[in-house]
Amino acid sequence: MPVNLPAPNPDTLFPIAGVRIGVTEAGIRKLGRKDLTVVLLDAGASVGGVFTSNRFCAAPVQICRQHLDGKQGIRAMLINTGNANAGTGADGMARARSTCVAMAQQLDISVEQVLPFSTGVIMEPLPNDRIEAGLAAAIADAKPGNWLRAAEGIMTTDTAPKAYGATAVVGGKTVHITGVSKGAGMIRPNMATMLGFIATDACVSQNLMHQLALELAEGSFNRVTVDGDTSTNDSLVVIASNQAGHAVIDSLDSAEGQALKQAMLGVARNLAQAIVRDGEGATKFITVQVDGGRDEAECRLAAYAIAHSPLVKTAFFASDPNLGRILAAVGYAGITDLDQSRIDLHLDDVHVVTQGGRIPSYREEDGQRVMRQSEIAIKVGLGRGTASQTVWTCDLSHDYVTINADYRS
Repeated sequence: MPVNLPAPNPDTLFPIAGVRIGVTEAGIRKLGRKDLTVVLLDAGASVGGVFTSNRFCAAPVQICRQHLDGKQGIRAMLINTGNANAGTGADGMARARSTCVAMAQQLDISVEQVLPFSTGVIMEPLPNDRIEAGLAAAIADAKPGNWLRAAEGIMTTDTAPKAYGATAVVGGKTVHITGVSKGAGMIRPNMATMLGFIATDACVSQNLMHQLALELAEGSFNRVTVDGDTSTNDSLVVIASNQAGHAVIDSLDSAEGQALKQAMLGVARNLAQAIVRDGEGATKFITVQVDGGRDEAECRLAAYAIAHSPLVKTAFFASDPNLGRILAAVGYAGITDLDQSRIDLHLDDVHVVTQGGRIPSYREEDGQRVMRQSEIAIKVGLGRGTASQTVWTCDLSHDYVTINADYRS
């Protein structure tokens, strides 16, 4: 079960003018489940995306990058679950392109105006014939209010759909933001086995969209980790339909740009944290905050070392306050001139370590009390400067092994 993850609130999943979503069952891997989603955009939308840092990236990721570099304007996206179309070579590229061609023909647009996305099992041929056969039904289902169906339609090992919305006042107009994501395993910084789609009716220059997508990812999806693996298919796409009626935002440093970015960042963080809360086999949601670094980069090194550590994560699953594992992770994080005598450690409200050693007042039962909670905060002080960074992770349980051992069954 997810860790304190509320069901999406349909009242806050705002329809976005100029964006329609359709979902159908195409039988891509299993019968009787939503597995094909299309997103249709009115002409004039601005679209940006960021993708996995994995060099062995999937065919759809390669095609998305090519099409986003074009000048024609994105008009449609198609998303399949059940098959990642990764590790499939030239055949995988041909099959992904075939789905784009079929989508373009259905909508009378150019192939370069279609973005494909896939998630699921790696190294199996994409059943593009099933996807292409299902496109007509998905397109016929397309409606502005289908965000919850989209959240359900892009799930793989997720146990719950992930969708959030928000509003903001930008340029004197109320703008709407709605997003969905999927992911539960192979989650680490630099994107994860995750797909994320966030749309707004705000008016944003196309020239800003890559920067906006990158900054949203850096503040949210690139701050979560479940198991330290980086997927072949990770994608975050940001859409501005340009229909809210205010002046076009051409700088994220402007008051309007900052207002929109902060509202969208709130949605992105909720979606990213939902992935951790639904991490495969997760029983605890853990916030790792590292303060007192010379710069943000070394704070991230320490935070990720803690959040990736199997020893730390299994200790939290067992509610075992074996907190020396946290100190060990900080020590091997790669901060070469770290002075251990300046390290400070808190576990929620419990002060555990000061000046690199166990504080005399610390009692193990206090640590165990905190570790039994479903939500836990780790706070480390490096004593080197004023920089700070936060990441979110979960514990590592028996069920994680079971889920991944049985993934293809």
